[in-house]
Amino acid sequence: MRRMNPDELADGVRAGSRAHIARAITLVESSRPDHRELAKQLLRRLRADAGGSVRVGITGVPGAGKSTFIDALGVKLIGQGHRIAVLAVDPSSSRTGGSILGDRTRMAALTASDHAYVRPSPSGGHLGGVARATRESMIVMEAAGFDVVLVETVGVGQSEVAVAGMVDTFLLIALARAGDQLQGIKRGILEMADVITVNKADGEHEGEARVTARELTIAMKLISSDPDARRPPVLTSSSYTGKGLDDVWQAVLDHRAYLEANGGLEPRRARQQLQWLWSLAEGEVLDGVRNSPRVRALRAGIEAAIAGNELSALEGADDLVRAFVADVPTLWPPRPGDQAGFTG
Repeated sequence: MRRMNPDELADGVRAGSRAHIARAITLVESSRPDHRELAKQLLRRLRADAGGSVRVGITGVPGAGKSTFIDALGVKLIGQGHRIAVLAVDPSSSRTGGSILGDRTRMAALTASDHAYVRPSPSGGHLGGVARATRESMIVMEAAGFDVVLVETVGVGQSEVAVAGMVDTFLLIALARAGDQLQGIKRGILEMADVITVNKADGEHEGEARVTARELTIAMKLISSDPDARRPPVLTSSSYTGKGLDDVWQAVLDHRAYLEANGGLEPRRARQQLQWLWSLAEGEVLDGVRNSPRVRALRAGIEAAIAGNELSALEGADDLVRAFVADVPTLWPPRPGDQAGFTG
């Protein structure tokens, strides 16, 4: 990557230059120490321009049609004057490419639009890398003027938790199936959902979708026994016909209005920032362990000793941590004013 002045890069992002946006996101996704330092400088400059978008996380069971749904919804929103950023979280992308290529293919209209930007997030080998890259990419997108940010979970498991921790509204896309429609949906996902839609509600599947929506409505009542608690609306939609998409988006806006009316939006984002703080700190330490010269020098020998039953994992971990601690002053040299405490 050509080294770029953070001020120049920030100005290009604010101007909406797609070339500058691409460079900025590549920079914040990088794990190289010099790139991380530049990324911090860039994000510091963009922070005041971020935070104004509607942030929506989108998840769903395999085959629910998340990417096609996002493409159809995004086109509708562009028609209403919005600018759409799509960030795909896929913890498997570093190994197999995950579903990224297929996702971009199924988001053909958004990918080709000047009013949208579709970007997969590589994992860097661990989900924490995905979460960091996606959060920081979100800042870049908001500073560039995208007023709707859709974060899609391509993987499964903890990726949903990570995405729910960075958005205002978490949308679950369900699928009508013959038999036990709810078996493929985990209770934890239902508990995180703010809005639910049963997708592919068209043709011969429209009746099944309505049945599944009713079952999900009952399930949501069973999850929470508090009669005063907000219950996520359960809707039906079709990416193919477009039916129900306006209702889903209105439900997203209604949820945001609910948060704002009850003073919940800013506290929600504040909690997310605190979670991000500790996630970043853990990620920095983990990257530091990996980049420690002493750890790299000892790693092969310790792994071989453990594999040969000559050393316990507990002892090996202790040796690696001690080696890392010895390298800390080199990995994070003191900055001017550090001894004076937090300087903002």
